[in-house]
Amino acid sequence: MIVGILKEIKSEENRVCMTPAGTEVMKQNGHTVLVEKDAGVKSGFENGAYENAGAKIVDTPEEIYKTADMVMHVKEPMPSEYEMIREDQIVFTYLHLAAEEKLTNALIKSNSVNIAYETIEKENGTLPLLMPMSEVAGRMATQQAAKYLEMVHGGHGVLLGGVPGVESATIVVIGGGVVGTQAAKMACGLGAKVYILDKDLERLRYLSDVMPANCFPLMANPEATRELIKEADAVIGAVLVTGAKAPKLITREMLKTMKQGSVLVDVAIDQGGCFETSKPTTHGDPVYTVDGVVHYCVANMPGAVAKTSTLALTNATLPYAVQIANKGWRKAMKENKEIKLGANVINGKVTYKGVSDAFGLEYTEIDQLL
Repeated sequence: MIVGILKEIKSEENRVCMTPAGTEVMKQNGHTVLVEKDAGVKSGFENGAYENAGAKIVDTPEEIYKTADMVMHVKEPMPSEYEMIREDQIVFTYLHLAAEEKLTNALIKSNSVNIAYETIEKENGTLPLLMPMSEVAGRMATQQAAKYLEMVHGGHGVLLGGVPGVESATIVVIGGGVVGTQAAKMACGLGAKVYILDKDLERLRYLSDVMPANCFPLMANPEATRELIKEADAVIGAVLVTGAKAPKLITREMLKTMKQGSVLVDVAIDQGGCFETSKPTTHGDPVYTVDGVVHYCVANMPGAVAKTSTLALTNATLPYAVQIANKGWRKAMKENKEIKLGANVINGKVTYKGVSDAFGLEYTEIDQLL
């Protein structure tokens, strides 16, 4: 199979979907790897490193889309790429289609095979290709909360851990999954008082066992959220409904009860955001203020730490990419249920329920296409 590694073109996205070491593994499996020129430079991987690993450097994305059987990205295809995607071409990347109606329609029109990193799922319910970026984003969420609580950035001037004799900040983390747990760990490590909310009682028991004494796992419900955000210096939104739009857990009315200069960090923004007032921002213009509350809603947070993120992402995605390339997408899905769950739009059919529900589109069971 010819595998194409594309350069990211989303605003200030510095990651690349595969390291030179990853391309070498692809070559060892008998595949041709095309890498768009300078695709890895911002992550610290020069063109020569890919060539030494056996890849061919090509000048344009057009050449990759024209030639490759499978194209790989980190972020979803941008509008400039929609017309390049060919019938039956495999697109393997983060798609987050439930928040992207235009992209969904473009992929349906292209009759391509679209496998989303974020909906590949293990039997135990974990999301192996989302997990490494969730780990990065969760840790970054606390860093950003600390940064934007500084007065120079619009916050009300609270240090997360306080100092002796001065109370520490109160952080509310909504969602006790990978993102929320990593965010809470970082906030606890800095000395903040942390509340982490989740609806799964077993998860809360686990968090009660493993988290430090300054972390308080609580059952999530609207009343708890309403009361806690009044005291919060920062709220980190870390909810995920796999493949579907995020629920709106803090409304505009609730926002008015929060402290002036407090901070919201919406890690769920890729899936539409979990705060009613959220809208996507970029690393270059990351925050805006509504009702005196600072909102940080960058949709590609891990792109700011591209080298760490690229290495972590390749570690997770490469085994699946190799399976798809070795077997073809149909056989790979028949033999690996995890990959089958990654099927979002296949040959013009919407094959992921969360995407069809988001836009009222007809849903087709992937098994019908295998």
